[in-house]
Amino acid sequence: MQGALSSWQNFLSGFFWGFSISIAQWVGLEIVYQLIDRRISWIETPVKKVFVQVISFLTYSASAFIIVQLANYYIWLGILPSESWKSIIRSLPFTLLISLVLSLIFTAIGFFFAWKNAFLQAEKLKVEMLAYKYESLRNQINPHFLFNSLNVLSDLVYDDQAMAVKFIRQLSDLFRYVLDSRDKELVPLKDELEFIRSFTFLLKTRFEEKLKIDVDVQANPEEYIVPMTLQLLIENAVKHNEVSEAFPLRISVRKVNDCLEVENNLQPKNVGDDSKKTGLKNITQQFAFFSEKPIKIITSDERYMVRVPILKSVEK
Repeated sequence: MQGALSSWQNFLSGFFWGFSISIAQWVGLEIVYQLIDRRISWIETPVKKVFVQVISFLTYSASAFIIVQLANYYIWLGILPSESWKSIIRSLPFTLLISLVLSLIFTAIGFFFAWKNAFLQAEKLKVEMLAYKYESLRNQINPHFLFNSLNVLSDLVYDDQAMAVKFIRQLSDLFRYVLDSRDKELVPLKDELEFIRSFTFLLKTRFEEKLKIDVDVQANPEEYIVPMTLQLLIENAVKHNEVSEAFPLRISVRKVNDCLEVENNLQPKNVGDDSKKTGLKNITQQFAFFSEKPIKIITSDERYMVRVPILKSVEK
């Protein structure tokens, strides 16, 4: 009876001894892995992460093994740390070998999942980019804008031939820019502003004093923007607001720090089912691909403003 009891005591002590070592290693290494994973990126600094992870795993594993073993020797066998120290140190290399294997396993798994997530994210951005380009290409020149421009041109041919010639040149510059920029992800801001001058000339020729557009932007050589951003914002303002002699629409384009602001007085009109509200969404997705700075929409009872970041050449 006494032997059986002694056998059960040996079994339980051996079980809890081994269990405490396993828990300390697995749970502790998982915590160490999570802490490193939050602070060091696989994508940005993979070599640094491998080095830090392996060293941290080995350091923690050795420390945890020594502490748990000292406690087990004292709890189950009554042996003081000063007496059990040599025995623990002799078995430490086996623990370090196991820890090295575990660290390599964690490293391989972590690198695989990081690579997989980066690949999926890149594919998602690629799909969003293609969708944006398709939508942008489809809406680059609104058919209504083209139809109205041709109507204005037909009137000018009879009333003012000199203005008609200038109108045709501006319309030609507009389409040349559309064709040149359709395959570009970013364009210099100065090129976009030249395009906007042609675009606003056509709009103001059509609406005359009913539409006032003020562009106050000086572009630097290193500044870029998503092509046709300003055109879409100005066109949205004209599309969604009343433009008449009684209620003239005033649009201002200005540069504030590293952003462009397009603001108009708010006098909304019903645009019916023709408004799909995809323009701003597409621009937002496109800018998110190049910059962490968000596009901001600021509204009040009288004003509507969209603020977009100016992109630098290094972001291209």
